[in-house]
Amino acid sequence: MTSLRVALIQTRTPTSQDAALALDTPLIEQAIEAGAQLIVTPEGSNLLQRDRAQMLQAMTPLAEDVYVQGMRALARRHQVWILIGSALVAEGGGKAANRAVLISAEGDIVQTYDKLHMFDVDLPNGDHYRESALYQPGEEARIADTPWGLMGLTICYDMRFPHLYRALAKAGAGIIAVPAAFTRPTGEAHWEVLLRARAIENLAWVVAPAQGGTHENGRRTWGQSLVVDPWGAVVAQQASEEGVVLFDIDAARVESTRAQLPVLSHRVL
Repeated sequence: MTSLRVALIQTRTPTSQDAALALDTPLIEQAIEAGAQLIVTPEGSNLLQRDRAQMLQAMTPLAEDVYVQGMRALARRHQVWILIGSALVAEGGGKAANRAVLISAEGDIVQTYDKLHMFDVDLPNGDHYRESALYQPGEEARIADTPWGLMGLTICYDMRFPHLYRALAKAGAGIIAVPAAFTRPTGEAHWEVLLRARAIENLAWVVAPAQGGTHENGRRTWGQSLVVDPWGAVVAQQASEEGVVLFDIDAARVESTRAQLPVLSHRVL
């Protein structure tokens, strides 16, 4: 693996793909001007809508999604890699997928990953979420081969399932992406500590771009996009509602940290 300048995009996705593309493009161009080689956007980058029926009506298949095609064009034009943290896309039969999409510098889709774990919860503040009512969960973990080494793909609620991250690390991932749209209550209580734990357990870089702020449909997300190093330190973070987090990842840190603390080889169960 080699050195990597990564950019995390923190945004507040609107309710249409066209509007989302218009909102994120200047942030991505800002990251490109700052030398970013890999740009990662949050979960639900292409549209967010509270109403399930309106969401289904707005979604399109991946190949027809305006946001996805716009990101492919940006990657190709500027010769950068873009990981769409997830695009919410139609799958037919009244179901959808929450799908991470990795785009190469040539504008090709080189890997996808469908969120494995559905956020079906009842929060103490009275909020209720049933992702399984709309989204079809993925069937397998996914790793992507990049110019900077192997990268594990996860999405938001996945971070509460440590066995997934151990499997990615054991398969060779030195960087793990955790794009998210965390709620305010769970974000305040668990966001940073869970991400640091996943980095510490697996001695891997964790890059976690997040939705942040009050959205046009009234949804409120936690934000606090961050980068965690393989020792578990938060080395970059975004506090405001929209913006870009830039950080130069030293990929060699993974090998050296795992050599010092070889927990991946010590686990017996």
